Amino acid sequence: QVQLVESGGGLVQAGGSLRLSCAASGRTFSDYTMGWFRQAPGREREFVGGINWNGIRRIYVDSVKGRFTISRDNAKNTVYLQMNSLKVEDTAVYYCAADRSTRWEPSRERYDYEYWGQGTQVTVSS
Repeated sequence: QVQLVESGGGLVQAGGSLRLSCAASGRTFSDYTMGWFRQAPGREREFVGGINWNGIRRIYVDSVKGRFTISRDNAKNTVYLQMNSLKVEDTAVYYCAADRSTRWEPSRERYDYEYWGQGTQVTVSS
């Protein structure tokens, strides 16, 4: 089992940047594929990006490509989401999640992720 704790959320103006962190504890962090999801009020939780166990393979939802970057530091048991050029529509609660598989291609499906953090609020103002 792994415990996940997100941090780094906050209020930022459109065009600004934030970096989210997700610290993991418990089982060996490098055993897990990691993902970031977000959920806006009244909407379903959606996939944002994923990174495989060794950090080589990264995928993103189209709406954040070129603006968001996911990375991980297995020595620090942490995954990051660097968010640049933020838009009002990026406002949501952001969650990190862990998938026990070591698949090459991270899954975009939330049901493939067994462990979730509590979420961190990101609010982008116009």
